[in-house]
Amino acid sequence: MADAIIDLQHVNIYQGDNLILQDVNLRVNAGEFVYLVGKTGSGKSSLLKTLYGELLLKEGEGTVAGFSLRQLDWKKVPFLRRKMGVVFQDFQLLTDRNVNDNLKFVLRATGWTDDKLMDEKIADVLDKVGLKAKGFKMPFELSGGEQQRIDIARALLNSPKLILADEPTGNLDPETSDEIMNLLFHISRDFNTAVVMATHDYIVVQKFPARMIRTERGRVIDNATIAIE
Repeated sequence: MADAIIDLQHVNIYQGDNLILQDVNLRVNAGEFVYLVGKTGSGKSSLLKTLYGELLLKEGEGTVAGFSLRQLDWKKVPFLRRKMGVVFQDFQLLTDRNVNDNLKFVLRATGWTDDKLMDEKIADVLDKVGLKAKGFKMPFELSGGEQQRIDIARALLNSPKLILADEPTGNLDPETSDEIMNLLFHISRDFNTAVVMATHDYIVVQKFPARMIRTERGRVIDNATIAIE
């Protein structure tokens, strides 16, 4: 059986005292691409926050990238996050430094100290996203699509087993969205990285079909289908 990168069993997810998602059972294997869909307020963000340790798990059993979510505390969260990459809709690049320094900032924050190794790793991830020549560019000198590629490169820095992508095509035009989707599928397939992508963009889902889970009425529905409105 393939390695489970995410394994949730009978999980209840809370925001404060409010039960958001009930009896969640979910398994995502290495190299698998999964869409996470659902209406605003249906629990998508709460599920993602649980997976990357912002919401601590109180009920049920869950592991992510080998870490037990029930045994997670604030001291262990950084170690969990080194096993994953998170890609945001709004890029969240530091505007006062160039691409190389943005990436080096993340490496230093996750425990890297050797400048030569950091430079090699930065060159490697920029090559993977097709932007090897852009390391000395400032974020404002890049297009939206290039900034999203840098965000993905940043997510790849620690060779993650899992990428969580939160609306990564939300601010992009259709052609650029297609480029980003091809890149994410390439990473999933060629580096055996699990990708969970939250999206409202059903055109992307139709064009790049994959397994889909949906949050609805406090539940997580696996192998869901969508009705295009």
